[in-house]
Amino acid sequence: MDELELKYLRSLAKQYPTIAAASTEIINLQAILNLPKGTEHFLTDIHGEYEQFNHVLKNGSGSVRRKIDEEFGNTLSNKDKKSLATLIYYPEEKLDIVLREEDESNIEDWYKITLHRLVQITKRVSSKYTRSKVRKALPPDFSYIIEELITEKAEVQDKEAYYNEIIHTIIRIGRAPEFITALSNLIQRLVIDHLHIVGDIYDRGPGPHVIMDTLRQYHSVDVQWGNHDIVWMGAASGHLACIANVIRMAARYGNLDTLEEGYGINLIPLATFAMDVYKDVNCDVFAIKYNTNYDTKDLSLDMKMHKAISIIQFKLEGQLIMRRPEFEMQDRMLLEHINYEKQTITIDGKEYHMKDTDFPTVNRERPYELTKEEEQLMERLRQAFVKCEKLQKHVRFLFSKGSLYKVYNSNLLYHGCVPMDDEGNFNKVNVYGEEYSGKELYDVLEHYARKGYYAHNNLQEQLKGQDIIWYIWAGPNSPVFGKDKMATFERYFIEEKETHVETKNGYYRLLDNENVINKILTEFGLDVTKSHIVNGHVPVELKKGESPIKCGGKLLIIDGGFSRAYQDKTGIAGYTLVANSYGMRLVAHEPFESTESAIINESDIFSDSIILETSTTRQKIADTDIGTELRESIHQLEELLQAYRDGTIIEKGV
Repeated sequence: MDELELKYLRSLAKQYPTIAAASTEIINLQAILNLPKGTEHFLTDIHGEYEQFNHVLKNGSGSVRRKIDEEFGNTLSNKDKKSLATLIYYPEEKLDIVLREEDESNIEDWYKITLHRLVQITKRVSSKYTRSKVRKALPPDFSYIIEELITEKAEVQDKEAYYNEIIHTIIRIGRAPEFITALSNLIQRLVIDHLHIVGDIYDRGPGPHVIMDTLRQYHSVDVQWGNHDIVWMGAASGHLACIANVIRMAARYGNLDTLEEGYGINLIPLATFAMDVYKDVNCDVFAIKYNTNYDTKDLSLDMKMHKAISIIQFKLEGQLIMRRPEFEMQDRMLLEHINYEKQTITIDGKEYHMKDTDFPTVNRERPYELTKEEEQLMERLRQAFVKCEKLQKHVRFLFSKGSLYKVYNSNLLYHGCVPMDDEGNFNKVNVYGEEYSGKELYDVLEHYARKGYYAHNNLQEQLKGQDIIWYIWAGPNSPVFGKDKMATFERYFIEEKETHVETKNGYYRLLDNENVINKILTEFGLDVTKSHIVNGHVPVELKKGESPIKCGGKLLIIDGGFSRAYQDKTGIAGYTLVANSYGMRLVAHEPFESTESAIINESDIFSDSIILETSTTRQKIADTDIGTELRESIHQLEELLQAYRDGTIIEKGV
């Protein structure tokens, strides 16, 4: 035994100081290996739609309803099953309705029936976990009572009377509503063991901050950064081009309230600047794509703010592209190609009419230079973003729980693509003088992104990192953007649709090519015979006959239109994926009306599911990444046992 190994075993001995303690832990870990693997839930492209996100999270993409069906079969009517499911999703709200509608004489019977049903479901969803893990999930106020109700007691002869008496007492002392809520929340907690968010929490919808608050409280979660997340991360780091992009998109989709009310970011300086500089300027091109909750009295001002921040964005991006010629994005420097007299712009040698050239802050000789007022405005906005405590908490969470990709239980998760050409060769990308491709490209971009947020003691490295964050958002070889250009300028100012086209990376034309998919899986160290890629970013247009299942099920695209902005295009309201001990199931969702409708009408949005694959034998924790870690722990504990037995390490307190 070498000195390093001995040092490690001595450290382990502090935690397990005796043969008995080490033996007990080995037995415990070995038993855990034989439990069924936990259920994983995959969501992507949520885009601020917090009500739908909240509902899908609560129902586990149909997992709760399936547990009800498994437990009760045909002994409950479909109506009773729907009522029970809705109660589990929204216990407090549903209880309010029941207590208003039920007679006092009937409420005790309703409590008894409901509590018995909830206890049965709780038993079922907790059965795959160790008692220790369930105990940690129990609500403190009712932990002892719930443990009594869901644990078989061999020593109690009349079990039914014992359990009935517990429930009767809960009702008699007036704690039934609180107990129902506690059981419902516990069922939600236990039905999903781990949550994967495969990118794009932010933009378009009104509630990304609500979603982030929910994720921060979730028991087990990871996030693969999407392009819309990364630009917010850049904004939180204080990067001006990212800040301008975030504000522009919020303005475009009528979501400035997300910044002002959701995050408390003061936009009055932008409003004041826009009212002054753009007071008599035509802003028709900068119309707002607002939803039903938008207050149209702000429309004129919001359009001015929209135009003001857009022009600033184009200037800042031009400065950045000049600063980083290795990004090879000179084709995005368009302000210098405007002919103001003719109201045209030349792109790729062709002249186009511009719908708007009234840019009072653009210096025609130095078009990317901010005016003094724009500089002052952006500094005030930068301070607002970096000093926003809530935003910083959310972004630190994204850095701590997130990454550009994740390998988890034989699945490769990433938001966008692995940049490649049409022949399936990985693109080589210049990152500050070195070329990277495939997995190495992902790794180096993530390395710089973290520097962009955390390297406060080296401002030069921090700026390099922040500029990379912006490149990840909009660069032609970014794995989370995956297109040759971001045609924001063209969509605003040029009528011809040909200029709006953003050509997808070659990856998207090769999704059914097994050689290419196997090449990607191998690149990330995965077994091609049993692994999958889980992908978001590009909405699957079901109404055009597109399928989310690619390459015979090896690749799954689960962006189906969570965002309302995409639902007319996709025809559905998103796909989610559920992987449990029996296999994988892809779930298609109907459009979500509202939380209120889900509670009152007991309408669920789980609509259809496709079983992708089933396992002939139920998968165990031993078959997962956690299983690999547990086996390593068992090996180390067995080494410690041997060290105790041969006297290399002395037991303590024996």
